[in-house]
Amino acid sequence: MKKQIISIVLILTMSLLILVGCSPKSNIDKKSNDEAPIVGNLKFDHSMDIKYAENFKVDYYEGGYALLSLSNNTRFLVVPENMKVPQGLEEDIKVLQQPISNVYLVAAAIMPFFNDLDSLDAIRLSGTKLEGWYIDEVIKKMEARKILFAGKYSEPDFELIKSENCNLSIQSSMITHVPEIQEKLEELGLTVLIDQSSYEPHPLGKTEWIKFYSVLVDKEELGEELFNQQARVLDELKDIENTGKTVAFFFVNSSNSISARNSHDYIPKMIKLAGGNYIFESLGDPTKAISTTKMGMEEFYATTKDADYIIYNSTITGGVKNIKELVAKNELFANFKAVKEGNVWCTGADFYQSSNEFGTILGEFNTIITNNDKKIPQLKHFYKLK
Repeated sequence: MKKQIISIVLILTMSLLILVGCSPKSNIDKKSNDEAPIVGNLKFDHSMDIKYAENFKVDYYEGGYALLSLSNNTRFLVVPENMKVPQGLEEDIKVLQQPISNVYLVAAAIMPFFNDLDSLDAIRLSGTKLEGWYIDEVIKKMEARKILFAGKYSEPDFELIKSENCNLSIQSSMITHVPEIQEKLEELGLTVLIDQSSYEPHPLGKTEWIKFYSVLVDKEELGEELFNQQARVLDELKDIENTGKTVAFFFVNSSNSISARNSHDYIPKMIKLAGGNYIFESLGDPTKAISTTKMGMEEFYATTKDADYIIYNSTITGGVKNIKELVAKNELFANFKAVKEGNVWCTGADFYQSSNEFGTILGEFNTIITNNDKKIPQLKHFYKLK
């Protein structure tokens, strides 16, 4: 009997470990003020108030110091200009001395935050080429060679990075697939900060990361103001009733198959918050950080032909100008309910460089879903196909 009990306990333990291993990325442990992290000889003051984001935490200490904690178990101490690095600092805490400058920014979704914070001067190198940007101010900076292309995450120009005296690189999670690149950057003296905003479960959680980056450039009040402007849109929509209208969000890839957004992704969540329902109820594996699922046109058609609205994602393979171009990709599109009723939309090319405006995008989703007037005013992030 004792052996049987031990065996059962072992089986249950292994099962629990398997479940933990397959779970989504864990969120940061937000300790109470009574359990504020010890940072050398600094005295804790307060923590940043965070409304939606779950993958960062900011603790402030007397003297203007700020400890940034991320959900990937990395920590960074922002030291104010002309202030000394505190004594007795824990080994895992990396120091970022203000003013922050000569940044090698590879996480493209973060550039809009620096732009809104009027802090593009802090960026010297980009991981995206000039033709990949849709932000006017960034384009102007690159054309004037005030921001230089220094290679994507897997192929950085180490000589250029070294010659520009870069000391901070902001990377997306893609850098974890090439750890040798991160090691080389660190050998050159760069601190590598891996952005975690893509893991936020709530759309406004992604936008709230502007508050995180506002700490780096010492513009917290502006960051708070900009975030609140976007959060107010959701506050205005919090009491709306669901319309029951269904929405498909997809694009036709280079192999002529369909890439549809997974149901657990932030886009379907935005559609829900805006008063609609994503057409796929359980597409994709929620335990994996994959945003789309590929499928054949026939399979896609079977589920989405009766969707009330279809929105074409133009950011990967380019957009479509009108319904004729959409039908040219596959004749089955002509049979879609949304096509017949004229409820077809396309995202702007800058859609994925608009993480700073997810509140605005949420409001535009609501306009598309709830406005029965065929003469909908021009939207910033979507256009209607005719």
